[in-house]
Amino acid sequence: MKFPLYKVLNNGTTVELDYMQPQEQEVVRALLNDVILEGKTYPQKQPLSQAEFSTYWLSQDAFVVRASGQKATSEPQEVLGAFYLKPNFPGRCSHICNAGFIVQPGLRSQGIGRFMGESMLLIAASLGYEAVMFNLVFESNIPSIKLWKSLGFDIIGSIPHAAKLADGQVVNALVMYRALRD
Repeated sequence: MKFPLYKVLNNGTTVELDYMQPQEQEVVRALLNDVILEGKTYPQKQPLSQAEFSTYWLSQDAFVVRASGQKATSEPQEVLGAFYLKPNFPGRCSHICNAGFIVQPGLRSQGIGRFMGESMLLIAASLGYEAVMFNLVFESNIPSIKLWKSLGFDIIGSIPHAAKLADGQVVNALVMYRALRD
């Protein structure tokens, strides 16, 4: 697969998806920590240190979406969204991958998440994964559930009372799955 991948968003902006560069790691960590502090979509309660972020997000493949033409230089880029892709399980089950996605709060509903989701499916297949499984999609995260269903994911389970959101609400989490091969 050849990178970067390009897409024109709903607002007319052309963006590119590429492997995360080392100088973008802190920008992505800050964005992830903002999303964690929102307390609506990720299981972590506290912001991640650099070491925790590296273990969680950088263990395998990590990608970013940036405005097209922003080449990765020594200066941090404006990251519009990001995702990781890694085996969901070790060893004999490592052909099933997992991914996590974040989008800048002010840029949601512009098509960045869909672009990342569609790209992740292509990348995962090209890397030899046979399926994608999301372990904890909070049932209150309606935009994500709609997106994943539209990309062919099935809900294969529900974990009762899995998440205690920042606002005190307790919600179930869905397990979503999609085969990449017939």
